[in-house]
Amino acid sequence: MAVPSMSDGELRRLEVMRDVDRGGLPVRAAAQLLGRSERQVWRLLKEFRAAGATGLVSKKRGRPSNRRTAAAVRAAALWIVRQNYADFGPTLAAEKLAAEHGFSFSSESLRKWMIDDGLWRDRKQRKSIHQPRRRRDCVGELVQVDGSEHWWFEDRGPQCTLLMFVDDATSRLMHLQFVESESTPVQARGRLFAYFHAARAYLEAGRVLQRQAWGLPGQSSRCAWR
Repeated sequence: MAVPSMSDGELRRLEVMRDVDRGGLPVRAAAQLLGRSERQVWRLLKEFRAAGATGLVSKKRGRPSNRRTAAAVRAAALWIVRQNYADFGPTLAAEKLAAEHGFSFSSESLRKWMIDDGLWRDRKQRKSIHQPRRRRDCVGELVQVDGSEHWWFEDRGPQCTLLMFVDDATSRLMHLQFVESESTPVQARGRLFAYFHAARAYLEAGRVLQRQAWGLPGQSSRCAWR
């Protein structure tokens, strides 16, 4: 015997009708529980006694809605969208259909039609998966620089920016420097902008460390480290 698929409301209706049929629940109380009139409860009870649980399942299930847009109207609207508004989103396309062509559809209805017809892709379809970039193999092969503007000294000093040099292979902080701001790529009053200053200090520190590793004096020269 096939078991009918029932919604939560229909299961509730079935439970109440069983109680009424057994005589344990008056029709008036059942009407209050279901939010229906006594006449409707008597009709439901008749259908339950005639067909069992199947009689309480909605007769509209599996049938197209009475408010469903005619296929010809849907096809005409999609043809207009394809010819004139193929690069429009559903919301703007629905507004254009209403203003220019006399079609009155909700943007959500038009969205579903455009997706089914291949004129629009939802967010899941547009989502692209980016492969993570593989880290570099060696320390110093790639050093990334970024600035963080913040009130680093609270009320003891002005707002400033912390420039950070981060090694890509190890995530090691290679150099930190406070500057007034990240500034602009334009020279101001004869001074290079902040990133150039910080990069110069970072490279100079690298020259000193390398000369020390070679056992040379701490004073660096322009050609000692490259």
